[in-house]
Amino acid sequence: MQRYVVQSLELHLFFSRIMKEHSLFLQGGFVQKDEDFIKAADFFRNGFENLLREVVILSDGIVRCPVLESGEVVTEFTCSAEKHTEKLTGIPIDTKITLLEEKLRCDKDVRITPNIAGQVRKINREAIKLLNGLIKLKEDIICRVLKCEMFTFNYPLLIEHILREAKLYRSFVVALEHGKDIDNRDIRDDELFWNQIMMEHSLFIRGLLDPTENKLIKTSNGFAIDFEELLEEVRCATDETIESITDETIKKTKELRDFKAAGTKGIDNCEIRSIILPLLADHVLREANHYLRLLRC
Repeated sequence: MQRYVVQSLELHLFFSRIMKEHSLFLQGGFVQKDEDFIKAADFFRNGFENLLREVVILSDGIVRCPVLESGEVVTEFTCSAEKHTEKLTGIPIDTKITLLEEKLRCDKDVRITPNIAGQVRKINREAIKLLNGLIKLKEDIICRVLKCEMFTFNYPLLIEHILREAKLYRSFVVALEHGKDIDNRDIRDDELFWNQIMMEHSLFIRGLLDPTENKLIKTSNGFAIDFEELLEEVRCATDETIESITDETIKKTKELRDFKAAGTKGIDNCEIRSIILPLLADHVLREANHYLRLLRC
């Protein structure tokens, strides 16, 4: 019961925020004629925001310190990026949740009771329900985009990218509901998934920077090449070589994380020319922080 509660809450602290932001990015990327899709994205944004609020309230003193210390839940930029993004898009964001997250305490020997486990089970079932709906919406959007039946300011690859993350999240919640230990998994699977995510982040950053930001574009492109090479190395890895590849992955992910952190600060302070929302910059930074924690486990 302890493992089930802790792993569930930690999973939702990271991924339910990611899903609410995916919904916001979709919502902000539609054109006026697709009002029904704007409303659908807003529904899921609200749904995951409400879910995150419940999770945060329940998590205090229960989740492990490495999760809260990793920068995957919130960063020093998150609250400011949310306020700035709300101002730019007009889409409401509950920053009170972020302030609560900043105050979360870890591992305070809170006794896990059947009542807490019951609340977590309810959250997990609601998460699966929301994820089923959001996955269906993302699949519908990418299908329409690829058939040239819909225009959105989000790249097709970005829609496929956030669809894969939603499916990963759902697979973990389902595994928890079947009594599995989601911490006990092959690091190769993590590296194959998250190296691709890091590669695509680099491609998105490259494509969303203003054409005048030549130095940043070149740096982003370099990271995309690095992670593409790491992906191929992991695919070909043996038991003897995987450890050295993981070491190189940690090194490159730290470098990309630092690049994203500098970019988030620059975008939020309006010092970098781009069409990157401040919250999107912080979003990809948190994902790099999450990946680094997985690599160090």
